[in-house]
Amino acid sequence: MLLHLPGPAGRLEALLDEPEGDPRAAVVFAHPHPLHGGSMHTKVVFRATKALAGIGCAVVRFNFRGVGTSEGIFAEGIGEADDFRAVTTFLAERYPGLEAWAAGFSFGSWVALTVGAADDRVSRLIGIGTPVASYDFSAVRDSPKPKFLIHAERDELTTLRAVRAFYARLSEPKELVVIDAADHLFDGKASEVGDAIEDLLADSTPEGLGRT
Repeated sequence: MLLHLPGPAGRLEALLDEPEGDPRAAVVFAHPHPLHGGSMHTKVVFRATKALAGIGCAVVRFNFRGVGTSEGIFAEGIGEADDFRAVTTFLAERYPGLEAWAAGFSFGSWVALTVGAADDRVSRLIGIGTPVASYDFSAVRDSPKPKFLIHAERDELTTLRAVRAFYARLSEPKELVVIDAADHLFDGKASEVGDAIEDLLADSTPEGLGRT
């Protein structure tokens, strides 16, 4: 379902995917860097959204300000964080009482995880291709919320070694899945990201986390 949501810099273009039955959670999903071709139509974002809907979540993926028909211009991550909060508010009002999750890919994972770590409405954090070497993730590191990371074995922007080191410092509960032989964009491996989301989150509880 195509939506146009009110955002802090103007209208935000978004797509809503709903499960067949009553949703178990409401998820906001953020896309990669706006200045490097990222949008809500990026393959990994699409696959991840469909996987989340497939396990019973209502999911909104949206274009940050200045992308697609979303109004405004790129705002160095600060404005994009405000965009994410606005979409979270929309979902909280549409699905009152539902558990809220924050998810994102690449730059979008930085926005989603840092905003979600600080937002009391958000209970789970999901990062794909998380650029831990490029941005400040200290709020995420110290968060007690369940954290799910999916990373490419051959990520050329943030090495797997860097992500493993970051993961080791994360507070519990947490879980990391590595996609073998994948690059940062998961070229040819996007479906495996969807599979990983289903494996991680289909029946997950905070008490069941902790394997790598």
